[in-house]
Amino acid sequence: MTSLAIGFLLIGLLVVLVILGMQIAYALFGVAFLGIWLIRDNFELSLRMLELTAYSGISDYLFATIPLFVLMGLLVSVSNVGRDTFEVAEALLHRVLCGLGVATVAANTIFAAVTGVSIASAAVFTRVAVPEMERHGYRASFASGTVAGSSVLGMLIPPSLLLIIYGVLAEVSIGGMFLAGIIPGLLLAGGFIVMLMVLSVLAPRLVFTDPDAARDRRRETGLQMPLSVIAAKMTPIVLLVILVLGGLYSGFFTPTEAGGIGAFGAFVLALARRSLDRHRLWQVMKQTGVISVSILLLLVAASYYSRMLSIAGLPNAISGLVTESGFGPVGFVLFYAGIVLLMGMILDSTSILLIMVPIAAPIAAGLGIDLSQFGIITVIAVEIGLLTPPFGISVFTVHNTLNDPNTTVEQIFLATLPFIAVMLAVLLIVVWIPAVSTAFL
Repeated sequence: MTSLAIGFLLIGLLVVLVILGMQIAYALFGVAFLGIWLIRDNFELSLRMLELTAYSGISDYLFATIPLFVLMGLLVSVSNVGRDTFEVAEALLHRVLCGLGVATVAANTIFAAVTGVSIASAAVFTRVAVPEMERHGYRASFASGTVAGSSVLGMLIPPSLLLIIYGVLAEVSIGGMFLAGIIPGLLLAGGFIVMLMVLSVLAPRLVFTDPDAARDRRRETGLQMPLSVIAAKMTPIVLLVILVLGGLYSGFFTPTEAGGIGAFGAFVLALARRSLDRHRLWQVMKQTGVISVSILLLLVAASYYSRMLSIAGLPNAISGLVTESGFGPVGFVLFYAGIVLLMGMILDSTSILLIMVPIAAPIAAGLGIDLSQFGIITVIAVEIGLLTPPFGISVFTVHNTLNDPNTTVEQIFLATLPFIAVMLAVLLIVVWIPAVSTAFL
């Protein structure tokens, strides 16, 4: 059996192991170890490469970016920033069509710029936005679907944990990936807002329990909030975003330094709001360690897996097949995005990146595709998987947090379909118009 055939069989084995429930890190280590052993017929070489990968995999200063941004996101989450952001958005947008839905998207957009994790957004806004939307006559399923759908912005709007992981796997600039995510992220948020407004006009009964009462309620004064209160709630958040992203994009900070500054700023914000006692600080630090070590272990495993693929000659072989098939760059990207969408139905986002990026990124580079654009396409496709059954982790997070027997998982999945349609449209825009993701590079 050729090394290429072994490589393809091992990829199939990896997917099967993950579907059966094996932890993705262990599956990657096991498959890569077995692959190098079989292809080179050398057990000691496989062990030696594992040792070298484990050392070089996390010795880079760049890897400090991960725990720092994770720490920043967790500190922001315990500071009630999500609640304040939603309250301000509600006060400013209550007269707009589908005002609270738009406010949820706007609040998620701002919250994403200081957390970078979709699951955190889904959990926070389920507690904050859904009860308020129900109180104003929105259907519970629609409110839950809006929270789940807009929570995916956390994976695209920088600083995003998925963009960091992709940057490490594809060996591209993390700062560049953050720049590439700005326009697609804003385009996605804008698309969500337009979709919600159109839906409230064309299908009001899908949005409101009583459309006439909701129309009358929109004409009312609504929540009053003095400008001084709005400024007090939003100034720290805006300053934190400007501090981190402004310093990063201006070149004043490296991504690692930006993460450190952001974590310190979030710590000061949490102290100023008196939302951080010793118990909470310990919980945040412990959770930061658990998440960071898990991600770093995954990245070491992915690096080992990538070396096995290179030894098997898999990326070059697939690149040759793509070239001979006449697919071209666009055809390859669409085919790749379709595979990622299908994998999103059964695997979590990080697992998809770890499995697919080491294979696909070298092929994309060989076809002349900008790897920053390719990364944005990958992340959007992965994000869609957060909303598609049967996995749909964002939907299940909202459902479990809501804990309402009258709102089923199936209803939330149906309510997220318009968001999936918008995401597919943005995905195609990024594929056909590379400048959308490369304009700031």
